[in-house]
Amino acid sequence: MRKIKAILLDRDGTLIEDKNYTYKVEDFEILPGVIEGLKILNEHFLFFIITNQSGIGRGYYTEKDFHRFNEHLINYLEGFNLKIEETYFCPHIKEMNCDCRKPKTKFIDLIQLRYNIDLKSSWMIGDHPSDIEFGINSGCRTVYLTSGHGDKHLQELKVKHIRPTLILDNFLKAATKIVQLI
Repeated sequence: MRKIKAILLDRDGTLIEDKNYTYKVEDFEILPGVIEGLKILNEHFLFFIITNQSGIGRGYYTEKDFHRFNEHLINYLEGFNLKIEETYFCPHIKEMNCDCRKPKTKFIDLIQLRYNIDLKSSWMIGDHPSDIEFGINSGCRTVYLTSGHGDKHLQELKVKHIRPTLILDNFLKAATKIVQLI
């Protein structure tokens, strides 16, 4: 069986505007360059969303709210002929120390088994240090975006000695650079 290349996407702050626990459809706002960037990547990669959603564990919104919002995002992207294969989410707070919260690799392990992903040729794109740690722990290359919360956490990368493959300020630049590196 042929190995598949994947783009693993954080959601809030990477694809959509992160409005502190974004879950209301009326708050949906795609970030600049995301559609164009996904179109560039679309012919080379499968797309998966992997997102920590501690707002569920904190009681700010429900899993049903999450699914409603995420379905809106998926449908929006499909309007541009962009397909998200699957969305994986961790509903727990960090203090629960669950096995599904990034940077732990439970979800990439599931994706890899189901889709036969070539992890060395795949990329994780996110705006939090845990996204980059997740990608590194999974054996992927990584893009740290300074959009979303990325700028706020940039120093944390240095303190924790987390080294993303690339650090860029928007999704379109990330997509362009990834395709150049194929």
